[in-house]
Amino acid sequence: MSPLPSPAATIGSAPPGADAIRPGQPWPLGASLSSSGVNFSVVAPLATRVELLLFADGDAHEPLQVVELGSDHRSSDHWHVEVEGIGAGTCYGYRVYGPLQPGNHSFNPSKVLLDPCARAIAGWSGYRRSAAVGAAPNTGCCLKGVVTERNRFDFNAAPRPRHSWQRSVIYELHVGGFTQGPGSPVPPERRGSLLGLIDTLPYLREQGITAIELLPVMAFDPADAPPGRENHWGYSPISWMAPHPGYLVGDDPLRARDQVRQLVSACHRAGLEVILDVVYNHTSEGNQHGPTLSWRGFADSLYYQQSIEGHYQDVSGCGNTVAANRPLVRRLILESLRCWATELGVDGFRFDLGIALSRGDNLMPLEQPPLFEAMEADPELADLKLISEPWDCGGLYKLADFPARRVATWNGRFRDDVRRFWKGDENTVWNLGLRLSGSPDLYQPRLPQPGQCVTFLTAHDGFTLADLVSFNGKHNLANGEDNRDGDNHNNSWNHGVEGPSCDHAINALRERQLRNLLTTLLLAPGVPMLLMGDEVRRSQGGNNNTWCQNNPLGWMHWQPDSADLALRTFLQRLLNLRQALLPLLNPDLPLLERPQRRSDPPQEVWRQWHGVEIGRPDWAEWSHTLAWSLNDSVQGPLLWCGMNAFSRAIHFDLPVCPGGWLRAIDTALPAGEDLPATPLPWKPQGAPLESRSLMLLVSARLLRQITLESAQSVS
Repeated sequence: MSPLPSPAATIGSAPPGADAIRPGQPWPLGASLSSSGVNFSVVAPLATRVELLLFADGDAHEPLQVVELGSDHRSSDHWHVEVEGIGAGTCYGYRVYGPLQPGNHSFNPSKVLLDPCARAIAGWSGYRRSAAVGAAPNTGCCLKGVVTERNRFDFNAAPRPRHSWQRSVIYELHVGGFTQGPGSPVPPERRGSLLGLIDTLPYLREQGITAIELLPVMAFDPADAPPGRENHWGYSPISWMAPHPGYLVGDDPLRARDQVRQLVSACHRAGLEVILDVVYNHTSEGNQHGPTLSWRGFADSLYYQQSIEGHYQDVSGCGNTVAANRPLVRRLILESLRCWATELGVDGFRFDLGIALSRGDNLMPLEQPPLFEAMEADPELADLKLISEPWDCGGLYKLADFPARRVATWNGRFRDDVRRFWKGDENTVWNLGLRLSGSPDLYQPRLPQPGQCVTFLTAHDGFTLADLVSFNGKHNLANGEDNRDGDNHNNSWNHGVEGPSCDHAINALRERQLRNLLTTLLLAPGVPMLLMGDEVRRSQGGNNNTWCQNNPLGWMHWQPDSADLALRTFLQRLLNLRQALLPLLNPDLPLLERPQRRSDPPQEVWRQWHGVEIGRPDWAEWSHTLAWSLNDSVQGPLLWCGMNAFSRAIHFDLPVCPGGWLRAIDTALPAGEDLPATPLPWKPQGAPLESRSLMLLVSARLLRQITLESAQSVS
């Protein structure tokens, strides 16, 4: 190991000044302002010596002072000290010493470590990731924590919208990508930033969504990518507390938290909830050969799952797996959640590969994972929306048996089965019926309760909606990995030509399919999630893994043409229609699949399945058609929906509606007529559905009732 740099000054048992250095307190973790200075506390269970380094500023190459922590500064696993005469804006880091045991890769005192609880970070202009690898000192190019306030969010001035799960519609977006691109409504100086997102709120409100889900905004390492590439998505956390500096206006780390609060406040005033995509399953430090940036240097055998031999165990696909089952790690994650929820005001979290957080030592799945138990029992997190991916890269996949009662899960089977049906695959009708019923096969023994199932067709990882109907395969050469990255199983269909086409018939069919897919999503029970730009046919050129594309491939489409705007209008009207029909489409209790009997619990509405004939659905593997109606025990049919994924037009019989039918949606009609602002009467006794089209009929009596109730609520 190379010799350590000589510190500018070492302050230990004999500090310069009467009481400049005090033992301090083990709580709170991180750097917190005290009445006379700053209290520092970190966890390092196996360390034998810890040094606190104080820097003049974030660009300093050497510490101004080094505070040595001895036995007086240790309480069990915690090392702590109070330094008088300093305050907010102080930049600091740590060196940690300990035994270099076989299989224990943690202690490397040549590295200056970032405090895992730092709520702000400085030093980005001189940071070099490569310097955190090996034995040479990284003091001149390390990241530093910044002492900052821990004020609570002002919920009186900007209360949480608190939308019910039934009413919620989530819009997933990337802060940097959504605020950039030609035609963006964001001023140039705010593009790519959290504050710039405020300028897009009118657009988001008009869309009819209730929540935005932001790809990672916790500080991540853009350099965690192959040479010549940039980690754009942010699934490479370098801190669980600090906002990402690349999303800030200006370079003052003390303004970072206020900029988050400004965004959240603006969203709350606009009636939008803010959900963060959080990455607690792994960190940017990679495997044992990766950089020593923070967690590894304090206690890698604590923070990361390792084999008996000391090899990192990985179910994240990123080199390491966080040991969320351990008490000290669990407390750090909970501290992060509280930081963002109570100090910065966010309304919920989506856990990347969340099921990985349920694994115990040696990656064994736990039936009662302690992190989720603690999360659900924490009163400060009780009013949040919690969502998780139910899978990890180790093959664990749990939906109904997801080990947390309050955590909703992404229903990936919904995505796959709806795509396959409209693509025209065989053996898809039965599965589509299950998805439209709330996926009872996946959530046995009980149907999912409101807020348990998130339905989606597209997400950041995979094709956009426009690419889903335009490409048969992925086109990821721009990522520099010879097209090996990204999912190979997309259930996509180009409809005859790979990529953009000038063929009018192909484009018309693609447009119809976009409407078929969106309508199926929003007529199904569950919490629907939309991907940024799908409403205006945003394309990534067939790239289904734009994690490193901080360019137009990964940016929002802000210059829509007439066809783009027509799809956006269709989606806006579809969301309004869904909202009006919400008690039927997304009820508090799962719908019965048969007429009510005396032995059934009281419920007026039930679902009936049809085929081209009433009451005779065709579940055969070669079938490509399905119809269903929602019926009232007194009023009769309320809704009828026909879905034809066959290559030819098919005539469907209709149930008799006493009040008469109104045609609300017909995706075979031209744009504007496919979902008119006012549904028109439907007189025929049957419904001729064009090939690959969908029709929705609504009872005229039901529509009058909805209109009356809406008018009364407004008055």
